[in-house]
Amino acid sequence: MDTTPANIPGYRLGDPGLVASPVKLAELESLKATLLFGSEDAAALRRAHEVVRDQIEAILDVWYGFVGSTPHLLAYFGDPETGQPIPAYLAAVRKRFGQWILDTCRAEYGASWLAWQEEIGRRHHRVGKNKADGVAAAAHVPLRYLLALIVPISVTMKPFLAKKGASATDVDAMHAAWTKAVLLQAILWARPYVKEGDF
Repeated sequence: MDTTPANIPGYRLGDPGLVASPVKLAELESLKATLLFGSEDAAALRRAHEVVRDQIEAILDVWYGFVGSTPHLLAYFGDPETGQPIPAYLAAVRKRFGQWILDTCRAEYGASWLAWQEEIGRRHHRVGKNKADGVAAAAHVPLRYLLALIVPISVTMKPFLAKKGASATDVDAMHAAWTKAVLLQAILWARPYVKEGDF
């Protein structure tokens, strides 16, 4: 990617103005432990960063190709009255999505990172959808799709992890770590969807 985080509209990882996540750091550590996400996974993700950092656009082409060919998913990027996708919205989300790949590989799991996960969740939920980009797209992404997308985002990453000559064992380790990290984030993004006290 040729953009830096500071130049990506709506990108706010590290922004002290974000509302703090209600998820506590101790709860995050318990969640990571439940996902079997440990230091070896963090190390595997750092290796994955080196493998995928120059493949971001190709990865996004695969993901956007999937969403673009799946009408019930593409609808959340479109005008609910006309059904037509909003190109500027798709482009803005793509920039953030590319940076998200890099951030997932380099995550520092602290309070700032948790606040950003809360914000991402809100941007899919009706309480915050469309606000970052000032668009009038569909007003809410159902939780079922937020969670279901874990699979295509995880499965399609493996071929990219294998492109730089890593051993099959290391590719498997990077892919397992990637999948755990994606699931961890999706769980946190689901928090705004859940009734108070149920998360």
